[in-house]
Amino acid sequence: MKTDISPVSVDVYFIPVETRVPLKFGTQVVTHVTCVRVCVTVANKQGKRAQGWGETPLSAEWAWPSSSLGHNERNEVMEDFCRMLAQAWVDFDRQGHPMELGHDFIESIMPGLLDQLNNKWTEQVGPMPHLAALVCSSAFDVAIHDAYGQLLGRDVYTTYNAEFMNTDLSDFIEPAENADISFAGKYPEDFLAAPPAKALPAWHLVGGKDLLDTSELTGQEPDDGYPVLLPDWIKRDGLTCLKVKLRGNDSSWDYERLIKVGKIAIENNVVWLTSDFNCTVTDPAYVNDILDRLVQEHPRIYQQLLYVEQPFPYNLEENQIDVHSVSARKPLFMDESAHDWKIVRLGRKLGWTGVALKTCKTQTGALLSLCWAKAHGMTLMVQDLTNPMLAQIPHVLLAAHAGTIMGVETNAMQFYPAASAPEEVVHPGLYRRRNGQVDLSTINGPGFGYRLDEIKRDLPEKAASFEK
Repeated sequence: MKTDISPVSVDVYFIPVETRVPLKFGTQVVTHVTCVRVCVTVANKQGKRAQGWGETPLSAEWAWPSSSLGHNERNEVMEDFCRMLAQAWVDFDRQGHPMELGHDFIESIMPGLLDQLNNKWTEQVGPMPHLAALVCSSAFDVAIHDAYGQLLGRDVYTTYNAEFMNTDLSDFIEPAENADISFAGKYPEDFLAAPPAKALPAWHLVGGKDLLDTSELTGQEPDDGYPVLLPDWIKRDGLTCLKVKLRGNDSSWDYERLIKVGKIAIENNVVWLTSDFNCTVTDPAYVNDILDRLVQEHPRIYQQLLYVEQPFPYNLEENQIDVHSVSARKPLFMDESAHDWKIVRLGRKLGWTGVALKTCKTQTGALLSLCWAKAHGMTLMVQDLTNPMLAQIPHVLLAAHAGTIMGVETNAMQFYPAASAPEEVVHPGLYRRRNGQVDLSTINGPGFGYRLDEIKRDLPEKAASFEK
Protein backbone atom coordinates (compact mmCIF):
# COMPACT_ATOMS: atom_id res chain seq x y z
CA MET A 1 0.00 0.00 0.00
CA LYS A 2 1.17 3.54 -0.68
CA THR A 3 0.13 4.34 2.88
CA ASP A 4 2.55 1.81 4.41
CA ILE A 5 4.87 3.18 7.09
CA SER A 6 8.10 2.27 8.83
CA PRO A 7 9.61 3.64 12.07
CA VAL A 8 12.56 6.00 11.73
CA SER A 9 13.13 7.25 15.29
CA VAL A 10 12.02 6.50 18.84
CA ASP A 11 12.18 8.56 22.04
CA VAL A 12 11.47 7.12 25.48
CA TYR A 13 10.45 8.93 28.69
CA PHE A 14 9.89 7.50 32.18
CA ILE A 15 7.32 9.32 34.33
CA PRO A 16 7.14 8.31 38.03
CA VAL A 17 3.72 8.31 39.69
CA GLU A 18 2.86 7.81 43.38
CA THR A 19 -0.47 6.40 44.54
CA ARG A 20 -2.52 8.40 47.04
CA VAL A 21 -3.65 5.15 48.68
CA PRO A 22 -2.24 1.62 48.23
CA LEU A 23 -3.76 -0.57 45.53
CA LYS A 24 -3.92 -4.23 46.58
CA PHE A 25 -4.85 -7.09 44.30
CA GLY A 26 -4.09 -10.76 44.83
CA THR A 27 -0.89 -10.91 46.88
CA GLN A 28 0.54 -7.66 45.48
CA VAL A 29 0.37 -4.05 46.68
CA VAL A 30 1.10 -1.03 44.44
CA THR A 31 2.25 2.25 45.99
CA HIS A 32 4.08 3.74 43.00
CA VAL A 33 4.53 3.05 39.32
CA THR A 34 6.61 4.26 36.40
CA CYS A 35 4.75 5.16 33.21
CA VAL A 36 6.72 4.75 30.00
CA ARG A 37 5.82 7.32 27.36
CA VAL A 38 7.06 6.73 23.83
CA CYS A 39 7.25 8.95 20.77
CA VAL A 40 7.71 7.10 17.46
CA THR A 41 8.39 8.95 14.22
CA VAL A 42 7.30 7.06 11.11
CA ALA A 43 7.74 7.70 7.39
CA ASN A 44 5.76 6.52 4.39
CA LYS A 45 7.17 5.46 1.00
CA GLN A 46 7.15 9.06 -0.19
CA GLY A 47 9.24 10.18 2.78
CA LYS A 48 6.45 12.01 4.58
CA ARG A 49 6.84 11.80 8.37
CA ALA A 50 4.60 11.96 11.44
CA GLN A 51 4.95 11.41 15.17
CA GLY A 52 2.82 9.10 17.27
CA TRP A 53 2.63 8.68 21.03
CA GLY A 54 1.97 5.75 23.31
CA GLU A 55 2.05 5.25 27.05
CA THR A 56 1.52 2.54 29.63
CA PRO A 57 2.17 2.04 33.34
CA LEU A 58 4.97 -0.47 33.90
CA SER A 59 2.91 -2.20 36.55
CA ALA A 60 5.42 -4.77 37.75
CA GLU A 61 3.10 -6.02 40.49
CA TRP A 62 0.50 -6.98 37.87
CA ALA A 63 2.72 -8.12 35.01
CA TRP A 64 5.43 -9.75 37.11
CA PRO A 65 3.98 -10.80 40.48
CA SER A 66 6.66 -11.92 42.92
CA SER A 67 6.97 -12.63 46.64
CA SER A 68 10.76 -12.34 46.58
CA LEU A 69 11.49 -9.36 44.30
CA GLY A 70 10.86 -5.76 45.25
CA HIS A 71 9.16 -3.24 42.99
CA ASN A 72 12.37 -1.39 42.15
CA GLU A 73 14.17 -4.56 41.03
CA ARG A 74 11.41 -5.53 38.63
CA ASN A 75 10.86 -1.98 37.43
CA GLU A 76 14.56 -1.58 36.59
CA VAL A 77 14.46 -4.63 34.36
CA MET A 78 11.27 -3.45 32.64
CA GLU A 79 12.81 -0.04 31.98
CA ASP A 80 15.87 -1.77 30.53
CA PHE A 81 13.62 -3.76 28.22
CA CYS A 82 11.93 -0.53 27.08
CA ARG A 83 15.32 0.81 25.97
CA MET A 84 15.99 -2.42 24.09
CA LEU A 85 12.59 -2.17 22.42
CA ALA A 86 13.29 1.41 21.31
CA GLN A 87 16.47 0.36 19.55
CA ALA A 88 14.77 -2.70 18.03
CA TRP A 89 11.91 -0.64 16.58
CA VAL A 90 14.36 1.71 14.87
CA ASP A 91 16.23 -1.30 13.49
CA PHE A 92 12.99 -3.01 12.40
CA ASP A 93 13.29 -3.13 8.61
CA ARG A 94 9.66 -3.50 7.60
CA GLN A 95 6.99 -1.35 5.99
CA GLY A 96 3.29 -1.88 6.44
CA HIS A 97 0.08 -1.04 8.26
CA PRO A 98 0.37 -0.83 12.09
CA MET A 99 -1.49 -4.13 12.48
CA GLU A 100 1.11 -5.81 10.26
CA LEU A 101 4.09 -4.08 11.88
CA GLY A 102 2.81 -4.77 15.38
CA HIS A 103 2.05 -8.41 14.69
CA ASP A 104 5.41 -9.05 13.03
CA PHE A 105 7.31 -7.33 15.83
CA ILE A 106 5.51 -9.24 18.59
CA GLU A 107 5.92 -12.58 16.82
CA SER A 108 9.40 -12.29 15.32
CA ILE A 109 11.37 -9.66 17.27
CA MET A 110 10.08 -9.48 20.84
CA PRO A 111 10.79 -13.13 21.82
CA GLY A 112 14.47 -12.80 20.87
CA LEU A 113 14.74 -9.52 22.76
CA LEU A 114 13.20 -11.12 25.83
CA ASP A 115 15.77 -13.92 25.64
CA GLN A 116 18.54 -11.31 25.47
CA LEU A 117 17.11 -9.49 28.46
CA ASN A 118 16.80 -12.66 30.49
CA ASN A 119 20.36 -13.71 29.66
CA LYS A 120 21.44 -10.40 31.12
CA TRP A 121 19.26 -10.34 34.24
CA THR A 122 18.34 -13.91 35.18
CA GLU A 123 21.09 -14.34 37.77
CA GLN A 124 19.94 -11.22 39.62
CA VAL A 125 16.16 -11.42 39.34
CA GLY A 126 15.19 -14.53 37.39
CA PRO A 127 13.40 -14.43 34.02
CA MET A 128 10.97 -11.62 33.24
CA PRO A 129 7.57 -13.04 32.20
CA HIS A 130 6.13 -12.74 28.70
CA LEU A 131 3.27 -10.65 30.11
CA ALA A 132 5.73 -8.03 31.41
CA ALA A 133 7.37 -7.96 27.97
CA LEU A 134 3.98 -7.25 26.40
CA VAL A 135 3.33 -4.43 28.86
CA CYS A 136 6.64 -2.78 27.91
CA SER A 137 5.95 -3.35 24.21
CA SER A 138 2.47 -1.88 24.33
CA ALA A 139 3.56 1.77 24.51
CA PHE A 140 5.58 1.37 21.31
CA ASP A 141 2.79 -0.49 19.55
CA VAL A 142 0.21 2.15 20.53
CA ALA A 143 2.57 4.88 19.28
CA ILE A 144 2.89 3.18 15.88
CA HIS A 145 -0.91 3.08 15.52
CA ASP A 146 -1.18 6.72 16.58
CA ALA A 147 1.56 7.78 14.16
CA TYR A 148 -0.20 6.07 11.26
CA GLY A 149 -3.39 8.00 11.97
CA GLN A 150 -1.40 11.22 12.34
CA LEU A 151 0.28 10.69 8.98
CA LEU A 152 -3.04 10.11 7.24
CA GLY A 153 -4.85 12.81 9.18
CA ARG A 154 -7.58 10.42 10.30
CA ASP A 155 -8.85 8.42 13.26
CA VAL A 156 -6.74 5.24 13.31
CA TYR A 157 -9.86 3.13 13.93
CA THR A 158 -11.04 4.04 10.42
CA THR A 159 -7.95 2.32 8.94
CA TYR A 160 -8.53 -1.24 10.16
CA ASN A 161 -9.97 -2.36 6.82
CA ALA A 162 -9.18 -3.43 3.24
CA GLU A 163 -8.59 0.14 2.12
CA PHE A 164 -5.43 0.42 4.25
CA MET A 165 -4.36 -3.08 5.28
CA ASN A 166 -2.36 -5.26 2.92
CA THR A 167 -3.77 -8.53 4.26
CA ASP A 168 -6.99 -9.75 5.83
CA LEU A 169 -7.37 -11.40 9.22
CA SER A 170 -6.62 -14.88 7.86
CA ASP A 171 -2.94 -13.88 7.80
CA PHE A 172 -3.04 -13.17 11.55
CA ILE A 173 -5.49 -15.55 13.19
CA GLU A 174 -7.15 -18.90 12.51
CA PRO A 175 -10.42 -20.42 13.75
CA ALA A 176 -10.79 -22.98 16.49
CA GLU A 177 -10.70 -26.58 15.38
CA ASN A 178 -14.03 -27.69 13.84
CA ALA A 179 -15.40 -24.13 13.95
CA ASP A 180 -17.39 -23.17 10.87
CA ILE A 181 -15.64 -19.82 10.67
CA SER A 182 -13.38 -18.16 8.11
CA PHE A 183 -11.33 -15.00 8.54
CA ALA A 184 -10.67 -14.72 4.80
CA GLY A 185 -11.92 -11.38 3.53
CA LYS A 186 -12.48 -10.17 7.09
CA TYR A 187 -10.78 -7.19 8.73
CA PRO A 188 -10.83 -5.81 12.29
CA GLU A 189 -13.41 -3.23 11.21
CA ASP A 190 -15.90 -6.08 10.66
CA PHE A 191 -15.84 -6.88 14.38
CA LEU A 192 -15.93 -3.34 15.80
CA ALA A 193 -18.98 -1.57 17.17
CA ALA A 194 -20.36 1.01 14.76
CA PRO A 195 -20.78 3.73 15.71
CA PRO A 196 -18.46 3.59 18.74
CA ALA A 197 -19.88 4.66 22.08
CA LYS A 198 -19.37 8.29 23.12
CA ALA A 199 -19.95 7.54 26.80
CA LEU A 200 -19.35 4.35 28.78
CA PRO A 201 -20.44 3.04 32.18
CA ALA A 202 -17.39 3.19 34.45
CA TRP A 203 -16.31 0.34 36.73
CA HIS A 204 -14.83 1.43 40.06
CA LEU A 205 -12.16 -0.82 41.58
CA VAL A 206 -12.58 -1.93 45.18
CA GLY A 207 -9.00 -2.89 46.03
CA GLY A 208 -8.01 -5.23 48.82
CA LYS A 209 -6.98 -2.31 51.05
CA ASP A 210 -9.79 0.05 50.10
CA LEU A 211 -11.88 1.32 53.02
CA LEU A 212 -15.56 0.35 53.04
CA ASP A 213 -16.96 2.25 56.03
CA THR A 214 -16.05 4.63 58.86
CA SER A 215 -15.11 1.78 61.22
CA GLU A 216 -12.02 1.18 59.07
CA LEU A 217 -10.69 4.74 59.28
CA THR A 218 -7.34 5.11 61.06
CA GLY A 219 -6.71 8.84 60.76
CA GLN A 220 -3.82 8.23 58.36
CA GLU A 221 -5.94 8.63 55.23
CA PRO A 222 -5.04 11.33 52.68
CA ASP A 223 -6.82 14.66 53.09
CA ASP A 224 -6.64 15.74 49.46
CA GLY A 225 -10.25 16.41 48.55
CA TYR A 226 -10.90 12.95 47.09
CA PRO A 227 -13.06 10.29 48.77
CA VAL A 228 -11.53 7.51 50.83
CA LEU A 229 -14.64 5.47 51.69
CA LEU A 230 -16.49 3.39 49.10
CA PRO A 231 -19.95 4.94 49.75
CA ASP A 232 -18.48 8.41 49.23
CA TRP A 233 -16.99 7.37 45.89
CA ILE A 234 -20.33 5.93 44.81
CA LYS A 235 -22.19 9.12 45.71
CA ARG A 236 -19.62 11.52 44.25
CA ASP A 237 -19.26 9.74 40.90
CA GLY A 238 -22.75 8.25 40.60
CA LEU A 239 -21.22 4.78 40.27
CA THR A 240 -23.30 1.82 39.12
CA CYS A 241 -20.55 -0.82 38.65
CA LEU A 242 -18.05 -2.11 41.24
CA LYS A 243 -15.17 -4.53 40.64
CA VAL A 244 -14.13 -6.32 43.84
CA LYS A 245 -10.55 -7.51 44.25
CA LEU A 246 -10.37 -10.77 46.20
CA ARG A 247 -7.51 -12.79 47.67
CA GLY A 248 -8.10 -16.21 46.14
CA ASN A 249 -6.36 -17.95 49.06
CA ASP A 250 -8.73 -17.09 51.91
CA SER A 251 -12.29 -18.12 51.09
CA SER A 252 -13.79 -16.72 54.29
CA TRP A 253 -12.27 -13.28 53.66
CA ASP A 254 -13.33 -13.36 50.00
CA TYR A 255 -16.90 -14.34 50.84
CA GLU A 256 -17.28 -11.72 53.55
CA ARG A 257 -15.73 -9.07 51.32
CA LEU A 258 -18.25 -9.81 48.56
CA ILE A 259 -21.14 -9.62 51.04
CA LYS A 260 -19.95 -6.37 52.60
CA VAL A 261 -19.39 -4.68 49.23
CA GLY A 262 -22.66 -6.16 47.95
CA LYS A 263 -24.64 -4.66 50.82
CA ILE A 264 -23.05 -1.25 50.25
CA ALA A 265 -23.92 -1.62 46.55
CA ILE A 266 -27.56 -2.37 47.31
CA GLU A 267 -27.82 0.53 49.77
CA ASN A 268 -26.41 2.93 47.20
CA ASN A 269 -28.26 1.70 44.10
CA VAL A 270 -25.22 0.16 42.44
CA VAL A 271 -26.43 -2.21 39.72
CA TRP A 272 -23.48 -4.48 38.92
CA LEU A 273 -20.61 -6.24 40.67
CA THR A 274 -17.76 -8.38 39.42
CA SER A 275 -15.15 -10.35 41.34
CA ASP A 276 -11.46 -10.54 40.44
CA PHE A 277 -9.23 -13.17 42.06
CA ASN A 278 -6.05 -12.15 40.16
CA CYS A 279 -4.73 -15.63 39.32
CA THR A 280 -4.43 -16.93 42.88
CA VAL A 281 -6.88 -19.87 42.70
CA THR A 282 -5.82 -23.35 41.59
CA ASP A 283 -9.03 -25.35 42.15
CA PRO A 284 -12.40 -24.44 40.54
CA ALA A 285 -14.13 -25.71 43.69
CA TYR A 286 -12.79 -22.64 45.54
CA VAL A 287 -14.78 -20.30 43.28
CA ASN A 288 -17.77 -22.63 42.95
CA ASP A 289 -18.17 -22.92 46.72
CA ILE A 290 -18.24 -19.13 47.11
CA LEU A 291 -20.78 -18.74 44.29
CA ASP A 292 -22.99 -21.58 45.52
CA ARG A 293 -23.03 -20.20 49.06
CA LEU A 294 -23.76 -16.74 47.74
CA VAL A 295 -26.75 -17.84 45.67
CA GLN A 296 -28.24 -19.56 48.72
CA GLU A 297 -27.54 -16.94 51.38
CA HIS A 298 -27.43 -13.66 49.41
CA PRO A 299 -29.28 -14.18 46.11
CA ARG A 300 -29.54 -10.45 45.42
CA ILE A 301 -25.75 -10.06 45.55
CA TYR A 302 -25.33 -13.19 43.43
CA GLN A 303 -27.65 -11.68 40.81
CA GLN A 304 -25.56 -8.51 40.76
CA LEU A 305 -22.40 -10.46 39.83
CA LEU A 306 -22.16 -9.87 36.11
CA TYR A 307 -19.09 -12.09 35.64
CA VAL A 308 -16.07 -13.60 37.38
CA GLU A 309 -12.58 -12.52 36.35
CA GLN A 310 -9.34 -14.57 36.16
CA PRO A 311 -9.33 -16.77 39.26
CA PHE A 312 -6.73 -19.18 37.89
CA PRO A 313 -2.98 -18.97 37.15
CA TYR A 314 -2.27 -16.75 34.18
CA ASN A 315 0.09 -19.14 32.44
CA LEU A 316 -2.71 -21.13 30.86
CA GLU A 317 -0.47 -23.44 28.85
CA GLU A 318 1.18 -24.71 32.03
CA ASN A 319 -2.05 -24.71 34.05
CA GLN A 320 -4.70 -26.23 31.80
CA ILE A 321 -7.51 -26.33 34.35
CA ASP A 322 -10.97 -27.32 33.14
CA VAL A 323 -13.17 -24.43 34.28
CA HIS A 324 -16.50 -25.38 32.75
CA SER A 325 -18.00 -25.81 36.23
CA VAL A 326 -17.29 -22.15 37.04
CA SER A 327 -18.56 -20.75 33.74
CA ALA A 328 -21.73 -22.83 34.17
CA ARG A 329 -22.48 -20.61 37.16
CA LYS A 330 -21.29 -17.20 35.93
CA PRO A 331 -19.56 -15.88 32.79
CA LEU A 332 -15.83 -16.41 33.28
CA PHE A 333 -13.42 -13.87 31.79
CA MET A 334 -9.73 -14.29 30.99
CA ASP A 335 -7.54 -11.30 31.86
CA GLU A 336 -3.87 -11.93 32.68
CA SER A 337 -4.09 -15.20 30.74
CA ALA A 338 -5.26 -13.60 27.51
CA HIS A 339 -1.82 -12.76 26.08
CA ASP A 340 -2.99 -13.28 22.52
CA TRP A 341 -5.64 -14.96 20.40
CA LYS A 342 -3.92 -18.37 20.61
CA ILE A 343 -4.26 -18.37 24.40
CA VAL A 344 -7.86 -17.17 24.06
CA ARG A 345 -8.46 -20.18 21.81
CA LEU A 346 -7.04 -22.51 24.48
CA GLY A 347 -9.07 -20.76 27.17
CA ARG A 348 -12.31 -21.25 25.26
CA LYS A 349 -11.56 -24.96 24.99
CA LEU A 350 -11.04 -25.14 28.77
CA GLY A 351 -14.35 -23.42 29.49
CA TRP A 352 -13.67 -19.69 29.67
CA THR A 353 -16.52 -17.70 28.11
CA GLY A 354 -15.20 -14.12 27.95
CA VAL A 355 -12.07 -12.07 27.38
CA ALA A 356 -10.96 -8.95 29.25
CA LEU A 357 -8.98 -6.95 26.72
CA LYS A 358 -6.21 -4.54 27.71
CA THR A 359 -4.26 -2.06 25.59
CA CYS A 360 -1.27 -2.80 27.84
CA LYS A 361 -0.87 -6.07 25.92
CA THR A 362 -0.55 -4.00 22.71
CA GLN A 363 -3.24 -2.43 20.58
CA THR A 364 -2.45 -4.94 17.84
CA GLY A 365 -2.84 -7.95 20.12
CA ALA A 366 -6.02 -6.59 21.72
CA LEU A 367 -7.67 -6.11 18.32
CA LEU A 368 -6.72 -9.60 17.14
CA SER A 369 -8.03 -11.15 20.36
CA LEU A 370 -11.20 -9.07 20.00
CA CYS A 371 -11.80 -10.36 16.48
CA TRP A 372 -11.11 -13.99 17.40
CA ALA A 373 -13.29 -13.87 20.50
CA LYS A 374 -16.24 -12.18 18.79
CA ALA A 375 -16.10 -14.61 15.87
CA HIS A 376 -16.36 -17.50 18.35
CA GLY A 377 -19.20 -16.03 20.41
CA MET A 378 -17.16 -14.96 23.43
CA THR A 379 -18.13 -11.91 25.48
CA LEU A 380 -15.76 -8.95 25.82
CA MET A 381 -14.70 -6.55 28.52
CA VAL A 382 -11.96 -3.91 28.58
CA GLN A 383 -10.05 -3.77 31.86
CA ASP A 384 -7.77 -1.14 33.29
CA LEU A 385 -4.11 -1.17 34.28
CA THR A 386 -4.85 1.95 36.34
CA ASN A 387 -4.14 4.00 33.21
CA PRO A 388 -3.40 7.70 33.82
CA MET A 389 -2.41 10.50 31.44
CA LEU A 390 -2.23 9.50 27.75
CA ALA A 391 -2.65 5.80 28.57
CA GLN A 392 -6.31 6.42 29.41
CA ILE A 393 -7.28 7.47 25.88
CA PRO A 394 -6.49 4.36 23.77
CA HIS A 395 -7.81 2.32 26.72
CA VAL A 396 -11.30 3.84 26.68
CA LEU A 397 -11.34 3.99 22.87
CA LEU A 398 -10.80 0.22 22.74
CA ALA A 399 -13.83 -0.24 24.99
CA ALA A 400 -15.91 2.16 22.90
CA HIS A 401 -15.15 0.18 19.73
CA ALA A 402 -15.20 -3.31 21.25
CA GLY A 403 -18.82 -3.55 22.31
CA THR A 404 -18.20 -4.76 25.87
CA ILE A 405 -20.54 -6.58 28.22
CA MET A 406 -20.77 -3.37 30.27
CA GLY A 407 -18.70 -0.22 29.85
CA VAL A 408 -15.06 -0.01 30.87
CA GLU A 409 -13.02 -0.36 34.03
CA THR A 410 -11.30 2.94 34.84
CA ASN A 411 -9.63 3.60 38.18
CA ALA A 412 -6.60 5.90 37.75
CA MET A 413 -8.76 8.69 39.17
CA GLN A 414 -9.00 6.68 42.41
CA PHE A 415 -5.33 5.95 42.95
CA TYR A 416 -3.43 8.85 41.34
CA PRO A 417 -5.89 11.49 40.10
CA ALA A 418 -3.39 14.37 40.25
CA ALA A 419 -1.12 12.58 37.76
CA SER A 420 -3.55 13.35 34.95
CA ALA A 421 -4.25 17.00 35.78
CA PRO A 422 -2.87 18.42 32.48
CA GLU A 423 -4.81 15.88 30.42
CA GLU A 424 -7.98 16.48 32.44
CA VAL A 425 -8.04 20.15 31.37
CA VAL A 426 -8.52 19.03 27.75
CA HIS A 427 -10.57 15.87 28.43
CA PRO A 428 -12.52 16.51 31.67
CA GLY A 429 -14.92 13.62 31.10
CA LEU A 430 -12.13 11.04 30.85
CA TYR A 431 -10.39 11.67 34.15
CA ARG A 432 -13.40 12.12 36.39
CA ARG A 433 -16.44 9.87 36.33
CA ARG A 434 -19.79 11.63 36.30
CA ASN A 435 -23.20 9.96 36.56
CA GLY A 436 -21.38 6.65 36.61
CA GLN A 437 -19.79 7.19 33.20
CA VAL A 438 -16.74 8.43 31.38
CA ASP A 439 -17.34 10.84 28.51
CA LEU A 440 -15.31 10.34 25.31
CA SER A 441 -16.78 13.26 23.38
CA THR A 442 -13.61 15.40 23.66
CA ILE A 443 -11.49 12.78 21.85
CA ASN A 444 -11.13 13.90 18.26
CA GLY A 445 -8.59 14.40 15.53
CA PRO A 446 -6.09 12.03 13.93
CA GLY A 447 -4.54 8.93 15.48
CA PHE A 448 -6.06 8.35 18.91
CA GLY A 449 -7.36 11.91 19.12
CA TYR A 450 -5.15 12.87 22.07
CA ARG A 451 -5.13 16.60 21.13
CA LEU A 452 -1.59 16.55 22.44
CA ASP A 453 -0.78 20.09 21.35
CA GLU A 454 -3.42 21.37 23.81
CA ILE A 455 -2.11 19.36 26.80
CA LYS A 456 0.37 21.40 28.83
CA ARG A 457 2.63 18.72 30.24
CA ASP A 458 6.36 19.06 30.91
CA LEU A 459 8.13 15.80 30.16
CA PRO A 460 11.28 14.61 31.96
CA GLU A 461 14.55 14.20 30.11
CA LYS A 462 14.59 11.47 27.49
CA ALA A 463 15.61 8.10 28.91
CA ALA A 464 16.53 6.82 25.45
CA SER A 465 16.57 8.11 21.89
CA PHE A 466 17.35 6.22 18.70
CA GLU A 467 17.23 7.18 15.03
CA LYS A 468 17.82 5.38 11.73
